[in-house]
Amino acid sequence: MIQIAVFSDVHGNLPALEAVLADIGKRGIRQKFCLGDLVDFAPWGNEVIEKIRTLNIPCLMGNHDERIAFDIPVIPLSKHSEEETEARFIAIYHSKKDITEVNKRFLSELPFHLKLNYKVGKKHWNVQLMHSSLASNDMYLYESENDDVFIHMLEESQSDIVVMGHTHLSFKKDFKTKGWAVNCGSVGRSKEENRLASYLILTLDEEQVIPEIVQIVYPVEETVRGIEESGIPDYYAAFLKNEKISAF
Repeated sequence: MIQIAVFSDVHGNLPALEAVLADIGKRGIRQKFCLGDLVDFAPWGNEVIEKIRTLNIPCLMGNHDERIAFDIPVIPLSKHSEEETEARFIAIYHSKKDITEVNKRFLSELPFHLKLNYKVGKKHWNVQLMHSSLASNDMYLYESENDDVFIHMLEESQSDIVVMGHTHLSFKKDFKTKGWAVNCGSVGRSKEENRLASYLILTLDEEQVIPEIVQIVYPVEETVRGIEESGIPDYYAAFLKNEKISAF
């Protein structure tokens, strides 16, 4: 049996990342992978990057990482309220100023996809990791998406399981003989009602793949305080506290 942990969308939330890494460590899981979006919306972007670098955790390039690494302009999104649009511009501009050149270079060199192959007994398992999809790191694929979209991704990547993040909403879809599609949720900016830090454990044995979404408590008040004491809009503190804010 092999176990791997996959997490995504830390978004500068160091207390949440540390809680997730501690939980993974307590379980004795040594294989760890990150699907990207290390920066924006909480004040520890540099510290998060440096922890991923120091621990040598393989990490993909999320859309926020790409924007900060290459100074890509921020474009308003139609799904955002006027309040969130304004907050988003300020928060991302804060990262563009705050992230060090060394860390921007690290982000610029991250891979786009990562395909893993594990051998358990006589069985080989192919695991496709991506930030949001095979074609883009900025495509929103929710659980409600047509099953054919995920089945095509499994077939295109020739994988037994595809794992993604980006939407900040976890799900598991079992397509039986065709494989699994899993979203591991978000470590640092969950959009789920409980706002807990979320990650995925994959258990591989000779017979099957078992995906488990793990959601854990972290000191959200520490993150809230950090946001309120930084140049990041309080919008993101209210979001983590699950207070009433404009639709996201």
